[in-house]
Amino acid sequence: MSLPPSSALPAASGLRLARAVVFAAACGAVSAGGHALAGGGPVPLPVYAAAVLAALGLAYLIDGRERGPVAVLAATTGTQTLLHQLFERLAPVPTPELAHAHPGPGMVLVHLTVAALTAWWLHRGERALWLMIRLYATPPPVIRLLVAAPVEVALPSWRPSTPDVPAYAGEIVSGMVSRRGPPGKVQRSR
Repeated sequence: MSLPPSSALPAASGLRLARAVVFAAACGAVSAGGHALAGGGPVPLPVYAAAVLAALGLAYLIDGRERGPVAVLAATTGTQTLLHQLFERLAPVPTPELAHAHPGPGMVLVHLTVAALTAWWLHRGERALWLMIRLYATPPPVIRLLVAAPVEVALPSWRPSTPDVPAYAGEIVSGMVSRRGPPGKVQRSR
């Protein structure tokens, strides 16, 4: 039995949804955390929830099969860029001086670095998940051997082999103590 290559294995809807949730949660948390740390202030919960739900919808659409590192990097970078723009427009800035205080090239570099690290982390998880799925779908070699074995298998004898030792019909062997029966009368020596 040969399995199709990993990129051809379709994801069931439950697995697809679980992968999309992890992707959306990771991108949302990283983007909201970066927005807050860069001076944009905390992202309100309704804005964060809407952003994560939008990322979830996009991730569910593209998560039909295992993706390579380039596809994960492109999806992560694109999603984090969109979330950054969304948070910049919808999240209130704590002070007006910080409204457009983001330095252009530095902020882009930070976003790209964080997106690359997040994509690497997500891709490693993706590879591990698909490896487990492939291993679970493949029967172990022992099972294949048992399935291929003939129906009539001669089982080995489990009786221990003993040398010809004479049976001592109730005799006590020297050096052996017999404690069978009621306790005897103890005599004390004087």
